[in-house]
Amino acid sequence: MGIVQSQSIKNTIITFLGFGIGAINALFLYTNFLGKLHYGIVATVLSGANIMMPLMAFGAQNTLIRFFSSYKNQKERDEFLTFILFLPLALIIPVGLGFYFFYDGISHAWISENPELRPFFWLIPVIGLFMAYFEVFYAWAKVHMKSVTGNFISEVLVRMIIMALLVSVHFGYIAKDTFVYCAALAYFAQLVAMKLYALSIKMPVLRFVVPKNIKEIVQYSSFIIVSGGIAVMLVDFDKVMIARYLPVSENALYSVAIFISTVIAVPSRAMTQIVAPITAKLMTENKHDELNDLYKKSAINLQVVGGLIMILIFVNIHEIYKLIPQDYSGGILAVFLIGLSKFYDVLLGNNNSIIVNTKYYRTVVLFGIFTVVLMIVLNAVFIPLYGIEGSAFATLITVAIYNTIKLIFVVKKLDLYPFTHKTLQSLGILAVCFLLFYFWDFPFHAIINIGLKSILVGALYVFLNYKLQISEEVNNVIGNVLKKVKLI
Repeated sequence: MGIVQSQSIKNTIITFLGFGIGAINALFLYTNFLGKLHYGIVATVLSGANIMMPLMAFGAQNTLIRFFSSYKNQKERDEFLTFILFLPLALIIPVGLGFYFFYDGISHAWISENPELRPFFWLIPVIGLFMAYFEVFYAWAKVHMKSVTGNFISEVLVRMIIMALLVSVHFGYIAKDTFVYCAALAYFAQLVAMKLYALSIKMPVLRFVVPKNIKEIVQYSSFIIVSGGIAVMLVDFDKVMIARYLPVSENALYSVAIFISTVIAVPSRAMTQIVAPITAKLMTENKHDELNDLYKKSAINLQVVGGLIMILIFVNIHEIYKLIPQDYSGGILAVFLIGLSKFYDVLLGNNNSIIVNTKYYRTVVLFGIFTVVLMIVLNAVFIPLYGIEGSAFATLITVAIYNTIKLIFVVKKLDLYPFTHKTLQSLGILAVCFLLFYFWDFPFHAIINIGLKSILVGALYVFLNYKLQISEEVNNVIGNVLKKVKLI
């Protein structure tokens, strides 16, 4: 897999570094320095911004990846890039004006139960704008097969800024309210850094020419708005709905649970950065066998790595929560429910990259709209009844249904299949490790218990995967490590 394996490994390391910093922020600094109220406000604002991002971007980031390789000369690519850079303005301007003129009505509809949100509600579209153009410039780097630095900016830089801001709150340099506004500046810094890096790769030559395939581009971008919005809503809309039905401080508990379980998807996020443009290229060139091979390899590799992370979280979850302030301890069940939904995402490999590049992409939108409606209904039913656990359960159901629909769609329409007999073997290894270690605790401090259990679980998991040769790529990595330490 060459460049895929190389950049995926680098991206995975960077993403884990980012999640390490994020873990310190989410589990310790936010919980101890900021408090539940302001933590919940930040979580709600950022979730709202994530939901608005696909709309603000007008799908330009995916459109750039989808069509870039179809232009054969630099002049056409320059014209295409110029068009893509200005395409988001077609929605940013009317959305911004609508938000400005109808701010009171929009804000009241969602924060009537949480008036503490009112001073910060306007940050949602602003941060959404920053996120949108970050993705556009990141896509420009990806199509030139340069994803590592952008991943660092996305995963590490913004979290380091947030960490510095949280420390500033602790020492009294900035107030908690000020922190919320400064968090928006962190995403502006992320955008500026990504823009400078993208321009250093290839300075665009502005050519204001409407592309010949403008109709196809706009249709595809419109699809991305809907499909991207669906994907983001499946991740973030539950936080917005929690703020609608429960005190905003409950979002602090939910955010801790989500952060812990989201670590399972780290390898998927890292591999997608480089696999997405390769998938688009293979589909453009109609290389079915190579695409099917990439699909299977991405699925089993992510299953092995993501499965290890999931099992380490699940068997250590009670000890992890002992390290967090006790008033955040109500989200353990949510970790299991959301964790399973993240693992299902991991199981499908580069499924999403395939779908957004297929000629059948419009059909999937209908499935997605149905799923979002289902998610909203389930959240509206379960949140008032069961609180944040109800929201997590609603998320698991909707993600399971949506992913199953997408899997069946790719299998039936494109004759691509991600699973092999190794998939079942890997699931069996996960079940064995969970049953052996979940009910086994050590009588030591939580950190020591986590370390000991993680070493034992990790060793058994890696040994079984290596001996059963579940993944060729993972075995190669393990073999290289063993050679370096002279164990083989």
